[in-house]
Amino acid sequence: MYRILKKESLNSTVTRMEIEAPFVAKKALAGQFVILRVDERGERIPLTIAGYDRKAGSVTIIFQVVGGTTMALNEKSEGEFLCDFVGPLGNPTDLAGLRRVAVVGGGVGCAIALPVAKSLHERGAQVTSIIGFRSADLVILEREFGEISDRSILMTDDGSRGEKGNVCLPLGRMLEAGERFDEVIAIGPLVMMKYVAAATAPYRIKTIASMNPIMIDGTGMCGCCRVTVGGERKFACVDGPDFDAHLIDFDEAMMRLKTYSAWESRAREAHCNLMKAKVK
Repeated sequence: MYRILKKESLNSTVTRMEIEAPFVAKKALAGQFVILRVDERGERIPLTIAGYDRKAGSVTIIFQVVGGTTMALNEKSEGEFLCDFVGPLGNPTDLAGLRRVAVVGGGVGCAIALPVAKSLHERGAQVTSIIGFRSADLVILEREFGEISDRSILMTDDGSRGEKGNVCLPLGRMLEAGERFDEVIAIGPLVMMKYVAAATAPYRIKTIASMNPIMIDGTGMCGCCRVTVGGERKFACVDGPDFDAHLIDFDEAMMRLKTYSAWESRAREAHCNLMKAKVK
């Protein structure tokens, strides 16, 4: 069993938890993920490692409350336990030799982008962080990005905080002005990563996207996490989650992500009905 050490709401739909998991914390690196179950009857869900403390033996996860399982996870309190917490899984983000990097995060994907930016900062790289959200009430981790970035830019779609527009606007301005990066790392919604890749392609700047497709076992056996990269079939859990963004078939990935949307809606509704019954 894995104890919840800390719990914090980052906004109305996003929660940060620190989990006691010493064996995971011992090996975890930026870009890797865990698969957890809330209870013995729960489904397995992948969550990227948002931070770790090897000395304390803890791992931080940040998740958006969108479905039945994340709703059940969010109902857990400090001191309670999770049934399973397996990891670290996947390959860590390759940061070797990078000196000047743009880290682009969108929405809850910023939780994945933060440890990558932090690791780059600790290696002495010059980090430009661009983080984007729909509106001010959804902004998370602004202070944390500011602390580990040489330059940090906040975007909101409606302009209610930071600069108005999407993350591609400042990135495009930098590239048009002649700025160059050893690498651009994009983490967020598929459509965001698709357009970041489109923005960097004319400049031939290596661009990495962190993929988070449907996943069950985390070993490649189920095949649910397959993505097409450069015309080849890859599995995000064992080959990724990071891939060359210029080679990813984003349209296929977006189509596959919708496969279980109806089932997810039913699961969310069922969980809500269950909680209402408990209250009565």
